[in-house]
Amino acid sequence: MVKAPSGSGGNQELSDFLRSRRARVKPEQARITVGASRRVPGLRREEVALSAGLSVDYYIRLERGRVANASEAVLEAVARALRLDDTERAHLFNLARPQSVVRLSEPAVSRRVRPGVYALLEVLRDTPAMIVDGRMDVLAANRMARALFVDFEEMPVRERNLARFIFLDPAARELFIDWDIAARMIVTGFHLYAGRHPNDPQLAELIDQLSAADEDFRRWWAAQDVEEFAHGTRRYRHPLLGEVTLDHETLIFPGEPEQWLIVNTAEPGSPSSQALRILASRIADQ
Repeated sequence: MVKAPSGSGGNQELSDFLRSRRARVKPEQARITVGASRRVPGLRREEVALSAGLSVDYYIRLERGRVANASEAVLEAVARALRLDDTERAHLFNLARPQSVVRLSEPAVSRRVRPGVYALLEVLRDTPAMIVDGRMDVLAANRMARALFVDFEEMPVRERNLARFIFLDPAARELFIDWDIAARMIVTGFHLYAGRHPNDPQLAELIDQLSAADEDFRRWWAAQDVEEFAHGTRRYRHPLLGEVTLDHETLIFPGEPEQWLIVNTAEPGSPSSQALRILASRIADQ
């Protein structure tokens, strides 16, 4: 599962995240003088506790996932001590929230795409665009996106997933020139989603499948890094278009916070822009 409780009922995801962030902070960043014999990577637990103004016993219990109701002030202090950025801080708060009955029975993320959103994809006919959710399930994609990446509509519904394509389809490693950057972004986004939806059985199943199939996924998942899948630039090596550089922007729909519109655009007047026009023309002819 995404969040595998320890034998004592601890929050394992919270424990793994705190330990990974503690190991990342250099002692000199916390103004701690260390000797040449120090072997501990990052900070010790007692050093984090001191920096956060907590008792050592309390922080140890927190890092072991055995504090059920940490206050906002405590979490803020820990975030400062571990030098978390805004995304990591939000992830810490999500992981540390009490596991109430409501969260244990939270509904699955909606797969229903509004008719107006489908109409929007049709309007964006000259640029690759798709709708994905937090699990990277591809809920809808226009013909440009299916021609650039893969035709998701030809797949069974449960296999229409961007992470499955990137990690399990050999064609993805040929398509993405900087495959490792794109793939790692998927993993960091999964951690954020898991913090918001710790009891999603479909995500747990997907994580298990990808972990069993791909060594890179296992390593990056264990690193506990988190990052928003917001925007960036990707380079592709397309069998028809050759090398293409596209910018992607991710937009969230009001009322559907777990459904995102990902739009890929090219710099006006660039060879990549011309390549997209060629692809759009080919689709129109078909």
